[in-house]
Amino acid sequence: MTNIDLSTNYLGLELKTPFVASASPLTGSVESLLHLERAGASAVVLPSLFEEQIEHEREQFEQLGDYQTDAMAEASGFFPSLERYNTGPEDYLQLIRDAKESLGIPVIASLNGFSSGGWKYYGELMEQAGADALELNIYLVPTDTSVSGSDVERHYRDLVKTIREQLRIPLAVKIGPYFSSPATFGTDLIESGASGLVLFNRFLSPEIDLETLEFVPALQLSQPEELRLALRWIAILRDRIEASIAATGGVHSGLDAAKALLVGADAVMMASTLLKHGIDHLEVVRDELIQWMDENGYYSVEQLKGSMSMNNCANPEGLKRANYMKALTSYTTPT
Repeated sequence: MTNIDLSTNYLGLELKTPFVASASPLTGSVESLLHLERAGASAVVLPSLFEEQIEHEREQFEQLGDYQTDAMAEASGFFPSLERYNTGPEDYLQLIRDAKESLGIPVIASLNGFSSGGWKYYGELMEQAGADALELNIYLVPTDTSVSGSDVERHYRDLVKTIREQLRIPLAVKIGPYFSSPATFGTDLIESGASGLVLFNRFLSPEIDLETLEFVPALQLSQPEELRLALRWIAILRDRIEASIAATGGVHSGLDAAKALLVGADAVMMASTLLKHGIDHLEVVRDELIQWMDENGYYSVEQLKGSMSMNNCANPEGLKRANYMKALTSYTTPT
């Protein structure tokens, strides 16, 4: 078991294992990041920087600074100037710098923007702060009935092209499953400049509080069953794109990780199970994967990756894989 090689390549980054700590409260402090590294995380994705939140805070402080400025001569000195007040991304950029200084594993920044200028501006700042890669957490809610599905996809592609032109570090695009043709769209994103895809994003959905009749945010931790959706599309995309793929949403055990790697994932992102069981649970997951690989004759992750992708049916186990892929791509329940 000690001879099994868990190393993998994701976004051009050499990782010691396929286990990546995805964006969550666990990746928001250097202390927690160091714990993740000790437990076996091979890379970390920092929590997303939300451009919308930064701009909202900036607007609030500008309004506060303008409040009754003409009331008296000294009124303009009541509040600190915006240049000296930290309403921008400085805390986030400092987290990148501190993480790079403290960790020996890749640090991946995450950005959620709403304007083309914001994506470029904040992406450049993250690269300058030392991020090894950038994960684009694109989440657009097309509430305008005049916006078509093709318009939404075009906007995604244009954003990726714009950012790719400005940055030198690898770009991963984290998307949801709600596209009419995920395989075609994923291919388009790679052609637009993405270095890899993260499948799939889990979105914050509104809930209604019946006592207050207000909308409240609701996000539940993922369950292992949710991984099946990613398994299908990773298996389909693996042999069709020349880029990295990460599985996220539903990886809770070493067996879950084995499934994701079999269909072609280069890395597996984990958050919910670590929030539920603690960071040290990552060691349990790693040992489960090693044990399964040893029992099934796999000596490396590279050998394991993609051996059950859609087009890989070359060895004597091909018939089993063909039946598996038939189940993955079928819309009916396999018998």
